[in-house]
Amino acid sequence: MNIYQIRQQLKTRSIYDLELKVAYYARVSSDKEEQKNSTQNQISYFEDLIKSNKAWTFAGGYVDDGISGMHAEKREEFQRLLNDAKIGKYDLLLTKEISRFARNTLDSIQYTRQLLTYGVCVWFQNDNINTIDEDSEFRLTIMAGVAQDEIRKLSSRVKFGHAQAIKKGVVLGNSRLYGYDKDKGKLVINPDEAEMVKMIFQKYAYENYSTPQLEKLLYDKGYRNHNGAKISRDVIKNIIRNPKYKGFYVGGKVKIVDMFTKKQEFLPQEEWHMYKDNGETVPAIVDEATWEAANKRLEERGNAIKSHRTSYKRGNTFTGKIYCGNDGEAYWMKQRTIREKWDPRWVCSYRIKNGAESCSSFGIAESELKSMLADLFNSSGNTIDTVLDEYLKLFEKLTDKRQEETLSEQHSLEDKISQIKMKRDKLLDFNLSGAISDEEFIERNADFKKQMIALQDKLVKLQARPETSSELRARLDQIKESVKQYSNITPEDITKMVVDQTIQKIVVYPKGEQAADIRFHLKSGEAFDSLYHSADRKKPGCSGDILLTI
Repeated sequence: MNIYQIRQQLKTRSIYDLELKVAYYARVSSDKEEQKNSTQNQISYFEDLIKSNKAWTFAGGYVDDGISGMHAEKREEFQRLLNDAKIGKYDLLLTKEISRFARNTLDSIQYTRQLLTYGVCVWFQNDNINTIDEDSEFRLTIMAGVAQDEIRKLSSRVKFGHAQAIKKGVVLGNSRLYGYDKDKGKLVINPDEAEMVKMIFQKYAYENYSTPQLEKLLYDKGYRNHNGAKISRDVIKNIIRNPKYKGFYVGGKVKIVDMFTKKQEFLPQEEWHMYKDNGETVPAIVDEATWEAANKRLEERGNAIKSHRTSYKRGNTFTGKIYCGNDGEAYWMKQRTIREKWDPRWVCSYRIKNGAESCSSFGIAESELKSMLADLFNSSGNTIDTVLDEYLKLFEKLTDKRQEETLSEQHSLEDKISQIKMKRDKLLDFNLSGAISDEEFIERNADFKKQMIALQDKLVKLQARPETSSELRARLDQIKESVKQYSNITPEDITKMVVDQTIQKIVVYPKGEQAADIRFHLKSGEAFDSLYHSADRKKPGCSGDILLTI
């Protein structure tokens, strides 16, 4: 609608007298039963109000159930009402109050301004603010500021409540802690899971098990996580680090640094609220000596891994390209010097992080990888000119057949469009004669319109002028020049740019101590295999023409 004209009319008329398309927006931030009743009450109220006014046309409603108002972009129905406003589906939006619309002053102003640019005004009924009024933004700023301050107060109350609960020794956090069940702010030992926890500490602290070995052991013994999947080695590490298992109360590990984004920050251990419990709130599952032994070994292994001279720099030739076929982890580059010459090797990161026993893979020299790639590029049985000439002949052969098929399909689409136009004309005649109602006419006409748009889109795409042989030849000449850089390539020519342009990923499948199948996945979707052995490396076995693939 025209906002200026409506404002002029409102000087002498009521908004209830204006012919407007009216919609509503309702939201509750909880799935609780009483909140669901609140939603239904809002829906009933708005629909009755709109439909009872003869000047208004009901344009639908938008309802977000159980969703916080903090972030408007996460509210699907709110985003839909913005899109519908843009296409003119309604003129006036009714909503209960500012806190239902947005909890942030900036958002309130931003979205009401956006809706006004679409010719839509918002009426906050409980706050008695309608953005059609010229002074509404001033009042909206004040009211939205109050709503925003309510969040700040709520956040402060929650923080205070948490602090008081920690002082009283109430266990906070979720109830998914392995080995325990949570009951009224206290932890109660879960016998089955506690046996698993004891096994983790015993095997890791005294029997030299690694976390990958424990991961496999737990899975083999039938232990699963809360989602029914494998308990990962990272979860096992977190179990080992958790002081609760030795009977210590721990609280205040994190703080919220932004009440709007809910961003959390983990505090250093010296700032935690931690003490040895008497066993009533946090009963111990393992003794302190076992817990300390396990954590000492975890720290030692972590320091040993960090001491490896391993490069994680992003500028290396194969960074982010090589993966282990055993565990799917990326390879990292390890730098070393042999006879005063730099000799980088690529090693499975999982093996680096978890020890030699965790993966049967082995390091591959970067020079070997470059030689294998050079062999791959030089393995083509044809010249570039031959490949492109064959491609052009194939294209010309298919063009004539494609044109015949295109012309036939084009005529078919044109006939279908003509038939729909005839049906729409006949539908209009039925409506004018009273054979069908206006509602049925609108519904069926909209369906015909949708079908016609789809057919017209297909026709436009079909009529796009195909590439001629001369145009294709010019493009192929350009391709020829760019592909020449891969002809007669040497290992020294294999740079990061060449790898990034052609290789999607390289997967290494270890076979024994020094042999592996290596699969090169090109960005075209093709894959080429090579058998690697430190003493006898074979050239890649190509299933197609590498130049044509590139």
